Amino acid sequence: MALRDGDPIWFYELHEGDDDLFADVLLAHDLEYDEQELLDLVLEARSAVLAHYTEDTLSEAVANELARRHGFLVVDDTQLRAAITVSANEGETAVAPVDEAGGGQALADEYRSLLVDIDKEDRRWGPD
Repeated sequence: MALRDGDPIWFYELHEGDDDLFADVLLAHDLEYDEQELLDLVLEARSAVLAHYTEDTLSEAVANELARRHGFLVVDDTQLRAAITVSANEGETAVAPVDEAGGGQALADEYRSLLVDIDKEDRRWGPD
């Protein structure tokens, strides 16, 4: 799966959670699957891992199973090789440190990201 070859790469998302908290996993593959095909693969992978997965979330376990069985690439920080902080201020756009040995995995082991969607009227800080 090489972007430089000119062949398309297709992206797929797995997520779980309720209305308040989501655990999303992004997958890539060089084959295009329609929704039903992908659902069938996900259901098969879910059945295979449901009773014994060790990942933090079921979505991650299913994604890893899809990688093992069907050649999907789990897009996460383990592939991270470079990070750039982009700023509107002149001179502040720069390379951000990344643990090259782990490709970002060392930080991933210590921290988890959480995206929170807050309505403007619910904010308790910052300008409106």
